[in-house]
Amino acid sequence: MTTVTEAVTPPARPSKGRGRRASSSRTSLRTAVGRHWYAWAMVTPVVVVLAILVLYPMVQAIWLSLTNTTEANQAEQICQLSLGGGQVCTPNPNHAHFVGLDNYVKLLTGQIGRFWSQFGITLIWTFACVIFHYTIGLGLAMLLNRPLRGRSVYRIVLILPWAVPAFVSAFAWKFIFDRDAGLINKLLGSTNDWFDSTPKALTAVIIVNVWLGVPFMMVAILGGLQSIPAELYEAASIDGATAWQRFTNVTLPGLRSVSATIILLGTIWTFNMFPIIYIVSRGGPAGGTEILVTGAFKEAFEGIRNYSIAATYGVLILSVLIAYSVGYRYFLRKQGEVW
Repeated sequence: MTTVTEAVTPPARPSKGRGRRASSSRTSLRTAVGRHWYAWAMVTPVVVVLAILVLYPMVQAIWLSLTNTTEANQAEQICQLSLGGGQVCTPNPNHAHFVGLDNYVKLLTGQIGRFWSQFGITLIWTFACVIFHYTIGLGLAMLLNRPLRGRSVYRIVLILPWAVPAFVSAFAWKFIFDRDAGLINKLLGSTNDWFDSTPKALTAVIIVNVWLGVPFMMVAILGGLQSIPAELYEAASIDGATAWQRFTNVTLPGLRSVSATIILLGTIWTFNMFPIIYIVSRGGPAGGTEILVTGAFKEAFEGIRNYSIAATYGVLILSVLIAYSVGYRYFLRKQGEVW
């Protein structure tokens, strides 16, 4: 008698590793939410507000930059009063439509606006302001970090420009630089017009922005100085290090992380600093102090009010700042700075 045994192939089973990983990630997420529910509850309103106030306008601006929207053609219908007193609406034949990258080509090739000259002025303005912000803020912070009589009073006085709204400071400095009644010309005994040439106007607005931005740098650097252990300075003094050597080998390395952050923030804020330019110099003379954000403002609210070109300005400004931030972070990582 012969017995025949058939081999039965068991059904394929799902990969245990993949299922375990998915189950583990879901479990860890539930655990994190359950353990830190209060943190999620606090963060959620902020995320919602940022999505409404930042994300939605940004998406809308990107879409506008791909159209030819102006004040005249944004309406889908044209409504007029009829002879009988009623309102008759007809489709707008010139309604805004999708144009792709046409606005970017026109702006970057100079067919519309003055993008490249404004970009050059923006770079000069940003570089000069950030350099003075940091160096003056560092000097003041080092002075205030020493035992000094009345140090608290000096701190309050030096931080006042930061507490004053930017547009208020801009109006005040505009009167200070006034040709006939300005305080600077009174002190110099002259009737110099600070806004009759590009170099003088650019110098004036840089002075205003430096006065406005130094307190932030000073406060941030002062906090960084107070976090450097005093033992490092004592050890350097025992080794015979001079004041300059202590500054270069102890102070600056100790401020590296703080400096990296405030320089990035200062660059972004200065790059987009609209009120100082617009109020103090109005972008003059002949557009000599116009930066990219004032160019975007003029496209949106002056002349034909070309909203699509203004949105294109905004997207390009965002792209430049993102590229700068990524490059800046890459440079810091190459220098061994984890950030």
